[in-house]
Amino acid sequence: MENREDLKSMLPFLPLLLRSSNLFWPSQVVESLKTLSKGPLHSKVNSGELLFITISNIRDSLALPSLHRLSPYAHEGYGLFFDELISREEAAKWFADVVPGLANFLLRLPSLLESHYHNADNLLNGVKTGIRLLGPQDAGVVFLGQELIGALLVCAFFCLFPVSDRGAKRLPTINFDHLFEDIYSSYSEKQENKIKCIIHYFERICLSMPEGSVSFERKILPSEQLPLCVSYPKADFWIKSVVSLCTLEVHSSGFIEDQSSGALEVDFSNKYLGGGALHRGCVQEEIRFMINPELIAGMLFLPCMEDNEAIEIVGAERFSNYTGYASSFRFSGDYVDKRDVDSFRRCRTRIVAIDALCNAGMGQYELKYLLRETNKAFLWLFGSI
Repeated sequence: MENREDLKSMLPFLPLLLRSSNLFWPSQVVESLKTLSKGPLHSKVNSGELLFITISNIRDSLALPSLHRLSPYAHEGYGLFFDELISREEAAKWFADVVPGLANFLLRLPSLLESHYHNADNLLNGVKTGIRLLGPQDAGVVFLGQELIGALLVCAFFCLFPVSDRGAKRLPTINFDHLFEDIYSSYSEKQENKIKCIIHYFERICLSMPEGSVSFERKILPSEQLPLCVSYPKADFWIKSVVSLCTLEVHSSGFIEDQSSGALEVDFSNKYLGGGALHRGCVQEEIRFMINPELIAGMLFLPCMEDNEAIEIVGAERFSNYTGYASSFRFSGDYVDKRDVDSFRRCRTRIVAIDALCNAGMGQYELKYLLRETNKAFLWLFGSI
């Protein structure tokens, strides 16, 4: 394990330790998680305030440096949501049934990751599929089991991922402290309902864990011609093209996520995957990340996109219904995703994230920017697994 380059690239961004080819939690963390897994009668964790204290104690056991401090009002946010915003019946169920399940997920995280790396090289005839830092200009794919994704998202809920090197690597936020801080520092119903989607996801996987997988692929059009690769097309390529455009259909109603199985669905993305999903954002991309929370896992290891890149995610399951948009967004209950699965056990949901220009105004119609957007769309055709 210690010789794997993919694991080496991720170790600075994981809270686990590696010794003698084994990943593990510090012993104090294991004891805290075992206590939490036995339920509130044993752990005494029966409120948002006490849950956050437990999270803080676990973080202290990891000896995270001062740069890893949580958002100033995260404590109040966890308390507000679990102690005031949800009903006492919902809270009792959460602390009795879900929190022990989350602790068990974290206890299994080391073994889930070890199993993932042991199997990663045999999934696609030698193609690397292990979780790794998949940076700009580094085309590749990562396959993650849904159970491993669940454990990683629990790790984010407990705010256990190291953060000090993430900015230097241009990685988006991954811990949930900002998500909870924002509900306290600037309360809004949309923020409350974003968290309700996430909490519902945890309830679902604690009740019944899906057994499929999700792939995350960084696609690139290289600037220079490389063997067996399509290079970044110039304007002249498109001007002289005689290929017919495909048939176009326009639908005046419906949502992207409700289209038939096999449809290519666009995430109108921030260059940092997920955009404001774990902050205050609540438009197309952020909503999709709330109703399909497995998308958040890509934020752990996919740095921001450059002008010749796109990110494709296949297999993310939908767990929540919703109504509204932006300030009117509301969680509206459970959603059972009935889409078929492919040969890799991925739900047939294909989402491509492409980032738009920021505040481009009329400048977006300049040739170089039209070329950028066209080529990002062109990327959808290449490298799909």
